[in-house]
Amino acid sequence: MIKLLHFADAHIDMANYGRHDAESGLPMRVMDFLKSLDAIVDAAIAEKVDLVLFAGDAYKDRNPAPTFQREWGRRIMRLSRAGIPTLLLVGNHDISSTLGRAHALDAFDTLEVPNVHVMERPEFLGPDELWGLPLQVIALPWVSKSGLVASRSLSTAEPGKVVEVLEDQLTFLVQDWITKADPTLPIILTAHASVQGAVYGGERTVMLGGDLVLSGSLVRDPRLDYVALGHIHKPQDLNENAHPPVVYPGSIERVDFGEVADEKFFIIAHVERSHTRVEWRKLEGIRTFVDRFVRLESQENVTDRLLAALPPAEELEGAIVRLVLEYPREWEALIDEAALRECTAGAFEFHFIKKSQVEARIRLPQDQAVGSLTPLELLDVYWRAGHVDQAEQEALQKLAGEIINESEGTSK
Repeated sequence: MIKLLHFADAHIDMANYGRHDAESGLPMRVMDFLKSLDAIVDAAIAEKVDLVLFAGDAYKDRNPAPTFQREWGRRIMRLSRAGIPTLLLVGNHDISSTLGRAHALDAFDTLEVPNVHVMERPEFLGPDELWGLPLQVIALPWVSKSGLVASRSLSTAEPGKVVEVLEDQLTFLVQDWITKADPTLPIILTAHASVQGAVYGGERTVMLGGDLVLSGSLVRDPRLDYVALGHIHKPQDLNENAHPPVVYPGSIERVDFGEVADEKFFIIAHVERSHTRVEWRKLEGIRTFVDRFVRLESQENVTDRLLAALPPAEELEGAIVRLVLEYPREWEALIDEAALRECTAGAFEFHFIKKSQVEARIRLPQDQAVGSLTPLELLDVYWRAGHVDQAEQEALQKLAGEIINESEGTSK
């Protein structure tokens, strides 16, 4: 039996909210992600796992700052020094769209870091490539469309064909490798990709479309013993209560408000031939996100209603908070933003998004119809409905009159 730790989508340099830590100089949101990464590395070492498999996206893009490379490198080197074999799969955020450029994980192969192998192209790994482990791994990193176009002389004007060829090639590769694999050893498939039927955060179902999507039948092949996926941040098993487990562990921290309700996990999988047991390990201390929406339909007690939409102060403490407000533009003066900011003073960050609405429907007097008004008269109604300043109305009407007169003169 192989004891495997599987995680994905670390994105450790996601510093899109908050401030910097005075002691380390790191953005505090980066420290949130590193805390989760430390918990994962600690578990791997404490439980003496046989293999760590990272399924892609170490950073938010392929050009991480040296400081973030250092922090990621420190954690991977801890695994290396502990003698724990570690596989790093290259994800879409780790590679450049330009052919020939190094990816964000390239240094580990270039420096030949002990016990670490970077999977940057589709490959089949047997015991000889896996430090003698009685295991077989099929790796599908994020495959660049530009690379496929160049290698197959495909036209970029046919994106659908590019995706179709890529899907067909990968399906053939995987099925061929499974057929040729040693039937006595467990087989793990790892991929940084979307799978048909998977669900993104916000319950957006993955459908076949412009991006590469692996078929459900490919990853649910019963000849596989575990499928370790990355790319989708919502944790899920696409083959629950069946063999093999097909697992997205999800991102290791909440990246944005699309993940507001998601818990965060890494996986401990006990992999055997034709039988795998999965443990979902919940990451603790994840930064709370609070997302609220209010639409004002009355001028009564506006501030009280907005404050009531927010949770109690203890739930706001240290949270990233967003309050979205829709309201008629003429009610702007009723909104006490200072009171809201005082209420959320304990939050890590507070985003107050005001969406003022102009009445969309223009109502004409009961004795008038649109057909009975001239263009200038209709424009006058429009300006007034939009609460345009009087002086600006007069200037716009004058300009519109000149344009209409000029147009009528030209047509004559």
